[in-house]
Amino acid sequence: MDKSFNLHDEVIMRKPHACGTNLWVITRIGVDVKIKCKNCGREIMMDRLEFQRKLKKVVNNA
Repeated sequence: MDKSFNLHDEVIMRKPHACGTNLWVITRIGVDVKIKCKNCGREIMMDRLEFQRKLKKVVNNA
């Protein structure tokens, strides 16, 4: 499976967010990755290695 990702890609994470969705948008990429929930708008930052472990698949390439 291809797990390459870019800025503004929509991704599905392994565990759902508390609001019930697991669809996120990548808003920042660097050493850390910042993602924004498509349902409630909550933003979360995590380091790149943790993000790659928790990433299920890239849905929409921007």
